[in-house]
Amino acid sequence: MPRAGRPLHGSPRRNFIRAALIARPVASVSFSEAVAVGLGGIIGAGIFVMSGTMVSLAGVGALFAFVMTGLVAVIIAMEMGELSSAMPQETGASYSFVYNAFGSELGFITGILLYLSFAVSISAIALGFGTYLSSFLGWGGGTSYLLAALLIVALTSLNLRGVSEAAKADFFIVAFKVVVLIAFIVFALVAGTALSANLAQPPKDGISGVFSASVIAIFAYAGFQSIATMTPNIRGGGRTAAKAILVAVAISLVLYVLVTVSLLALVPASGYAFRADPLSFALESAAAPSWLFVLVNLAALAATASATLAMIIAGSALMSQLSKDGLLPGVLGRMRTKRGTDVPTLALTAVFGIVFMFLGDIYVIAAVSNFGILFSYLITGFALVKIRRMRRHPEKHKEALQAAGIPAQGIFEMPLFPFLPALGIAILIAFFFAFPPEALSIGIGLVLASLITYYALREDRDEPVIRIRFFR
Repeated sequence: MPRAGRPLHGSPRRNFIRAALIARPVASVSFSEAVAVGLGGIIGAGIFVMSGTMVSLAGVGALFAFVMTGLVAVIIAMEMGELSSAMPQETGASYSFVYNAFGSELGFITGILLYLSFAVSISAIALGFGTYLSSFLGWGGGTSYLLAALLIVALTSLNLRGVSEAAKADFFIVAFKVVVLIAFIVFALVAGTALSANLAQPPKDGISGVFSASVIAIFAYAGFQSIATMTPNIRGGGRTAAKAILVAVAISLVLYVLVTVSLLALVPASGYAFRADPLSFALESAAAPSWLFVLVNLAALAATASATLAMIIAGSALMSQLSKDGLLPGVLGRMRTKRGTDVPTLALTAVFGIVFMFLGDIYVIAAVSNFGILFSYLITGFALVKIRRMRRHPEKHKEALQAAGIPAQGIFEMPLFPFLPALGIAILIAFFFAFPPEALSIGIGLVLASLITYYALREDRDEPVIRIRFFR
């Protein structure tokens, strides 16, 4: 029997799924464009903004941090690939997976935290854009906030043209910045003189420094969730989305490691600080030719712009899904453009992105964003285990599978189950202990606020009490 208070198992949810399958967006985004959107979200702030912060925190240990978090990202990418393949009609990424696995309570908390993470990511990445542009133009540091806000407004306007148009624009931006990064890597490895000395040093602050840098590195890989939010728009559906997620993460892992090696080759690790333009700083310190300096700055602008675009797409899609599921006001999804873009969710995401720029320095901004991202990754691992169990016993979970539109067969499945999900969960839990105290406090406060808000809304609807006995 379905449990009271769980819209997952009721007929309204089934009716919504059927309606969504009939009226879902035209699948107009190709595999390469989906990979480009993922790379646009990943190869942005991670390399051009946060890599210097990681070197400052861990020295040569930044290499270990990128590799370790890259392997965790591959595990999470496979989890999301399977879940996207199982639920191709969903646009809420981790939130949708948790909602369909565990219901509205944990889904609401995950959705709110993940949305705030996307919004804060927009702030951090756009601020990186503003810092690079103001430095490139020789303007004062105060103008970076104005430039960041103008970028968010411009990209929001582009999104009004539809996801497909935004994805096509991202494809060309990603191609340009990958070529420039390769040029940067070649120059650093040929002209750099500091690599041997940096590699001879132990990681700064030992394992603690590596884990502190890993908290930031998770931020660097977070962009691949943008692919999961646009699965209904991708030609080939969930299976193509799964492949796109894995390819985007694999390419990013290689580039992150090579760029970190390049930074260590150009400047002593102790020279980096919490600055938002580490590649420009490294080239300036190494007296690089002016043409390369200009190219890298242009690529940094393109990278941070495309990453901001990817986060705006993801944030708006997530808020729309929350609205469709009845966990946010339905009015948020009722005003759409002819191309299917939800105007209220897009506008609110832009406003939050601008407001959150004033949370603090870029390290705190990234750490606050990472709390929600890590939380969503952690719960996604458990959601995969639950969904896999439901699919293995379709006779027991028939109603829940039908309500969520999950097929019992014919989807992508991650290998080495359940060992890889268990490993990912264990590492993610360890990452929480490396959070800066202020970010951890804010994150825990958001969890409590979301829980209180959920039960206040539930009480307002006068839903019946659910009682479960775990033990006899």
